[in-house]
Amino acid sequence: MIQCVMSITLTQLRSFLAVMRTGSITAAADELVVTQPSVSAAVAALSRELGTPLTQREGRGVRPTEAGTAFAPFASDVIGLLDTGRRAAHEAAGLAVQRLRLAAVTTAAESFVPPLMRAFSTSRPDIGLTLAVGNRATVIELVLDHRADVALGGRPPSDPRVEAVAVALNDFVLICAPDDPLVGDEPVFAEALAERMWLLREAGSGTRALNEDFLRAEALTPQTLVLGSNGAIKQAARAGFGLAFISRDAVALELEAGLLAELRVQRPPAPRRWYALCSTVGPRSQAVDQFMAYAASAPAGSVAAER
Repeated sequence: MIQCVMSITLTQLRSFLAVMRTGSITAAADELVVTQPSVSAAVAALSRELGTPLTQREGRGVRPTEAGTAFAPFASDVIGLLDTGRRAAHEAAGLAVQRLRLAAVTTAAESFVPPLMRAFSTSRPDIGLTLAVGNRATVIELVLDHRADVALGGRPPSDPRVEAVAVALNDFVLICAPDDPLVGDEPVFAEALAERMWLLREAGSGTRALNEDFLRAEALTPQTLVLGSNGAIKQAARAGFGLAFISRDAVALELEAGLLAELRVQRPPAPRRWYALCSTVGPRSQAVDQFMAYAASAPAGSVAAER
């Protein structure tokens, strides 16, 4: 049986993945700091090697074909594993300090992740840590693309390329202004919130998804206001502008200080878990295994005490 030998280059793969991320040749060229014709040529050459178009025009942009969507995870693994392998080689040769790239969703990064990083660094001072922060979609993408070694976030994806280990309880609270007339010991029925403004995070946020799930389950269609951060949501709720479910970890200090209040609802969202996530594709470093194990056991120890 004669096998076809493909001459695929890293430049072709990087160009294709940049187009997938940005949705246009122009944006991909800007990201890679190359010319637009070079990106177009690289993607066209990759399509020829695979024997099928990977992208197609859509208005002023570009979107993947079904073949492109199917191929993209493999391209990400190739590029990501090569970059990770090069870093491992440099660390083993003493050319670079051992480093663990962490990513965290915004709520986690604003609450338990910094003390977790501090506690881990105390136990393993030889491992340097970096942290990237984004919403759920961004953080999961970093893990799948091998641009983060470990991520910390809420609901894990149903993707066999990601391993998830439960880290801590993630309880949600409905926040409002301290002088809200519904604040009290008695639970509030969801129907009483139908006319209230609902404060939401941006698309791709796990916190936004939880709020939308609650509204859908209770058949509520209130006015909504999209705000780009937990801080903006807390300030808007404090001013009496609206309501939002948000992780208790993110508002513990404000609730304790009386800057925000909790509305108790009859059927609140069930508590969830925080998870540590890592890729299942390719070799896994000892540092990743150590951090995953430490994160899973830390809530019962020093990190929990600092939270």
